[in-house]
Amino acid sequence: MTSGIAAGLTVRPAREADVAGIVALVNGYAAQAIMLYRSPDSVRMTLHNFVVVVDSFGAVMACGEVASVAVASDAHGLGLGTAIVAEVEKLAHKRGIDELFALTLTPKFFESAGYVIADRALYPEKIRRDCLKCPRRIRCNEYCVVRPVQEAIAVAA
Repeated sequence: MTSGIAAGLTVRPAREADVAGIVALVNGYAAQAIMLYRSPDSVRMTLHNFVVVVDSFGAVMACGEVASVAVASDAHGLGLGTAIVAEVEKLAHKRGIDELFALTLTPKFFESAGYVIADRALYPEKIRRDCLKCPRRIRCNEYCVVRPVQEAIAVAA
């Protein structure tokens, strides 16, 4: 599965062997207060929701799930984030999910992928699950972005 990304890179569902790479990538951004920290156990519990881009050695260059997308800083601009979002959209479609949304500090990336800004109050389950325990909750500057899955699949076809 390569969705228009550089040669030698592969987009695929995450595997147990990818957990350490996913955690390192996500927590690198968490240390910069860009993403939320993830423990190896929390990644394992949701591993079936993750998609990764790996290089020819199996190193995780990008990862994403319905809740997050991360791309190694030295791989920015290679289309890996876009490839991850497209694969997550396909996964959501297969699972019968009608709509994807994210809270992000980089809304322009998601807007370029067809997402629109929305009111985060439309997703109280996300606020209960993640926002209430987030250290940035008082000074949150994330944007909520949303896209119907059917629309995403139609555009990709």
